[in-house]
Amino acid sequence: MSEKMEASFSILTMSIASSACMSMGLAPDPQSGQVDKDKNMARFNIDLLLMLKDKTKNNLTEEERKFLDQMISDLQMKFVQA
Repeated sequence: MSEKMEASFSILTMSIASSACMSMGLAPDPQSGQVDKDKNMARFNIDLLLMLKDKTKNNLTEEERKFLDQMISDLQMKFVQA
């Protein structure tokens, strides 16, 4: 039996970031194993993180805020290079 995963802000942001990475062709789709590029979907996922940052302003711990800021920054740089 698999362990129950605990929902957290970091899990949510990592899930969105993983989708962005897959859409940039940086990681294979876990179900198909295929590596595909879809820059529109990558941009959408980065925009989701930016919206999440805006909507959670002043409601995150310092650690969560730094984590989100770094993730967005990293993805934006990868997007430009993709």
